[in-house]
Amino acid sequence: MRSLRGRTFVIGALAALALAACGSNGKDSSAAPANAGGLEKTTINVSTSAIADHSAVYIAQKRGFFKEEGLTVKTELTPSTAATLPKLMNGSLDVAALAYFSIVSSQEAKAGDWRVVADAYQAGPDVIDLVVPKDSKIKSIKELAGKRISIAAPNSVGQLAVGATLKTAGIDIKSIQWVPLAFPEMPAKLLAGEIDAAWLPEPFLTNIQRENGAVVLADTMTGAMADFPIAGWAATAEWTKKYPKTMAAFQRAILKGQQVAASDRKAVEAVLPDYTQIKPDVAAVMKLGVFPTSLNATRIQRVSDLMLEYGFLKGKVDVAPLLVPLPQ
Repeated sequence: MRSLRGRTFVIGALAALALAACGSNGKDSSAAPANAGGLEKTTINVSTSAIADHSAVYIAQKRGFFKEEGLTVKTELTPSTAATLPKLMNGSLDVAALAYFSIVSSQEAKAGDWRVVADAYQAGPDVIDLVVPKDSKIKSIKELAGKRISIAAPNSVGQLAVGATLKTAGIDIKSIQWVPLAFPEMPAKLLAGEIDAAWLPEPFLTNIQRENGAVVLADTMTGAMADFPIAGWAATAEWTKKYPKTMAAFQRAILKGQQVAASDRKAVEAVLPDYTQIKPDVAAVMKLGVFPTSLNATRIQRVSDLMLEYGFLKGKVDVAPLLVPLPQ
């Protein structure tokens, strides 16, 4: 079995989650009166990140899909999984776009009980690459041995993807100095020479290439990582049980958003500047992955299986029980 050393959970100390959960007062100020519109709750807080992966929720919001379901959705940008999971557990967030890696890792560690209510994003060619500054002395991926590489978090999909890419190139993963950084921080740190290479998704990837001439060393979503399921729309198991009608309403609306994102690139381009602050001309040329419109356990099981193969899990985690069927 291949192995990447270190199994520190992706969000850091698990105690932070427990404390956050205990901090909830159990009250829900946004709960709707009984049977109001048939929903248990009409206003929900949804977390995303400033990356292209989560554009479906903004499309759904802009086109009134949530309103049609009787929902008011308040979006919140969070910088990392570490900031998102505690908010889901204490109830200040209802639903969030979460990396499948984080969901599976947290589930195995019993740091939370999660349910995926819809798929969000799947990797495509050159949507998450390893880049270096244009004047870097590093000219090939084989020269990254012993270098400082930024990823969003330790023991994350970033470390899995970069690790798989480096191992294929014959690099000893133990030599890598992993530098956890939020995606918006990576370009400046890279250009300042504080890191040697950055694992960047869109829109940061295209932006740093166009504005600063950054050079792509490798597409990390090839080989074992090709078409890799990246993220899903998730909530706690408790939330899905407490608000089944609200959950179904969100599922119907976000599925419409996913369908638009999957079939109309212009719709994605139109919302990206609203929440990523990327310029429209960059949005028009950046690479996009896939916006799935189904929830397929076999496909998402790949995440768990590859995590196990590369030493990020102690044992096999079956993802099927974590997926909530989409409304018919």
